[in-house]
Amino acid sequence: MSKTLILTLQINKEAEESFTELRNRHFPANINYLRAHLTLFHNLPDDEDVYQSIKICCDHYTRFTMGVTEVRSIGNGVAFKIQSDSLMQLHANLQARFKSFLIPQDQQRLWPHITIQNKVPATVANQLAAQLKMGFEPFSIEAEGISVWEYLNGPWSLLRNYQFSGKP
Repeated sequence: MSKTLILTLQINKEAEESFTELRNRHFPANINYLRAHLTLFHNLPDDEDVYQSIKICCDHYTRFTMGVTEVRSIGNGVAFKIQSDSLMQLHANLQARFKSFLIPQDQQRLWPHITIQNKVPATVANQLAAQLKMGFEPFSIEAEGISVWEYLNGPWSLLRNYQFSGKP
């Protein structure tokens, strides 16, 4: 049976820790298998072309700044919206490289976000969103690379990390 790969954007450690702390406080513990993350692709094959495309992309990108622009209710959860032209360009470049592999979900325009709560009643999500919005000020985080994960029907297992190493 072949592996299902998930790609996430690596963010700077301080931001990851802060989002993970919120996630650990507000995500249902029985289904919180993961640290905070920004998913780029949800379902790719374990194919050497995938790994090669990621490496080529990461070799051409340098670390870049992204804005955390708002707290957003996502129905049964809460996420922080991320804004970055560089991220959108990176995602579009990878979409073009992965065109023959993409499921419909991954063919869509990326809506970059970091989920800190999901699968709770909408009233609970709306309450947390309102609470977080009260003191929210937009801030910046750094994109550092791409991580490749194997999906294990709930938990994920890290397979590889690629750092952005291009010249500015």
